[in-house]
Amino acid sequence: MAVSNAFVVVSPKLKTSSSSNHHNPSSSPDLIRIHTLPMDNRTRRGLIQRARCELCPSNDSSALNQLKNSPTNDRYTRERSSIVVIGLSYHTATLEMREKLAIPEAEWPRAITQLCALNHIEEAAVLSTCNRIEIYVSALSRHRGVKEVTDWMSKRSGIPVSDICHHRFLLYNKDATQHLFQVSAGLESLVIGENQIQSQVKQVEKVVKQQGFGRIISALFEKAIKAGKRVREETNIASGAVSVSSAAVELALTKLPGPVSSAMVLVIGAGTMGKLVIKHLVAKGCTEMVVVNRSEERVAAIRKEMPPAVEIIYKPLDEMLACASEANVIFTSTASETPLFLKEHVEILPPCPADVDARLFVDISVPRNVGSCVAELDSARVYNVDDLKEVVAANMEDRARKAMEARDIITEESIKFEGWRDSMTFPTIKKLRSKTEKIRAAAVEKFMSKYGKDMDKKTREAVENVTLEIVNRILHDPMKHLRCDGTDSRMLHETLENMQAVNRMYELDAELLEEKIRAKKREQK
Repeated sequence: MAVSNAFVVVSPKLKTSSSSNHHNPSSSPDLIRIHTLPMDNRTRRGLIQRARCELCPSNDSSALNQLKNSPTNDRYTRERSSIVVIGLSYHTATLEMREKLAIPEAEWPRAITQLCALNHIEEAAVLSTCNRIEIYVSALSRHRGVKEVTDWMSKRSGIPVSDICHHRFLLYNKDATQHLFQVSAGLESLVIGENQIQSQVKQVEKVVKQQGFGRIISALFEKAIKAGKRVREETNIASGAVSVSSAAVELALTKLPGPVSSAMVLVIGAGTMGKLVIKHLVAKGCTEMVVVNRSEERVAAIRKEMPPAVEIIYKPLDEMLACASEANVIFTSTASETPLFLKEHVEILPPCPADVDARLFVDISVPRNVGSCVAELDSARVYNVDDLKEVVAANMEDRARKAMEARDIITEESIKFEGWRDSMTFPTIKKLRSKTEKIRAAAVEKFMSKYGKDMDKKTREAVENVTLEIVNRILHDPMKHLRCDGTDSRMLHETLENMQAVNRMYELDAELLEEKIRAKKREQK
C-alpha cells in the first residue's frame, strides 16, 4: 500500500520550547517535537517500525497514541481512502487532446501497475475509448492522488499539466461511483444507450482483476456492469439505439451523392467497431466491400455472419493504399497509434469517379487513423468521431426521457455499492470483536495471575469459555444491527447509522489505526 512521501517522525529525545499549532508548551512540559522528512518506501517502512517499537516507555505512550495525535493521522488512518475519477471526454476535451491521452487496451495492465506505484494510489483502472479517457483510483489522499495521476498523464502524453487541469473533470466517491454507473449504462455516451461501452467496461473489470491491485475498484466496475445491465433491461434505452459505428455509416450516407449500394466501400480494421460498420453497411444495402486487416481470420469470421449475397473481399494491410485508390468512401477503425493516411499518401491517389467530387474518409479511431492534414486537400473530405453529433441529435429527445428513468436505477445501485464499500472500509463488526476480545483476554490474564496458580487445566479452560460466552451474548444483539446485504436501501441506511454510532461510542478508529500499523510492519518483512 502506498503512503505519503513525508512521514511524521516522533522522537521522545527531541523536545521543543517553541509554540505549536497542536500543542501548548505551558501545559505540555515534555512536548514532543515532530519532524516531517522526504523519504523513499524503505525509509518510510523503517520509521513506521520505529514509531511502533522505539518510543520511550517512560512517557507511557504507545506508537498508536503518538500517531493518533499527529497532524497527518487524519489523512491516512481516520478517513477511508477516496474513490476518484480523473477524466477527459468529448464533453470537455478536443479530439486532438484525447488521442494524445488515449491508452490502448494492450497497455492497460502496464498503466495500472504504474499508477498503483504512485505514493498515494492504492488501486487503479483505466477506461480509454474513442470518446473518453478516465482514470479511476482508490487514493489515500484525494488531493495528492489527483496531482500524482495528473502528473503521470502529462508525462505519458506530453500534454502540459496546466492543459490537462483545464480540460479534465474530477469526481469523488459517490459522484465517481454514479458517473461510472451512468457510463456503463450508456447515459454518458455520444450515442445515448449504445451497447459497446458496456463491453468496454467489462474488459476493464477483467484487466483489473487480472492485475490484482485490490478489490474496491474491481468491485466498482463489477457493480457498474450490473447497473448497466439493469438499465438496458428495465428501460429499453438501447432499443433501436445507434452506436458510434452505425452513426458513422449514417453520416457517410448523408455525404454520398447516391445510394451506398453504388459506392465503392473500403473498411480498414475488422475489430469490434469495424465489424459493426460492416453490419450497418449491409443493413443499408451495401452488398460488396473490401476489408483491410492484419489477418484474414477475423474477416472470414465476419463473412460467415453475413447473408450469402454479400461479398466481403479481404486484403492485407500492405495493400491498403492500392485499395484506397479504388474506393470513394473509406471507414477506418484500427488501434494504430500513428495515422495510416497522411497528406502525402492521399494526394497521390487517383481522382474519384466524375459523380463524386472528393474521396470520403470516416475515421472513428482514437488516436485518429487519418491525419488532420488530409482535410487540407480538395480531393478529400474527412470526418471523425466528434463529427457524429449531428447524426445522433435527431433521436435525443426520446433517449433523454429514457435516461431520466434510468437515473433512478443508477441511484439505487450506487447506494448499494456505497453501503458495501462502507462495510468493507469500516469493518465495524471485526473492530468491535477485536476490542472486546482484548478487554476479555486482559481481564482473564489479570485474574489468572492472581488466582490461577492452584487451578487445574479444566478449570482454566472453563474460565476462558465462560468469559467468551459472556462477551458473545453481550455482542449478539448489537451485531444483528450491524449486518446488511445491501438489498434493502432502508435497512442499509439504518445499518450505516449504527456503524457510525458504534465506531464513535467505542472509539473503534483506534483498532483500524493499529491494523494499519501492523500492515505496514508486514510490508517490511
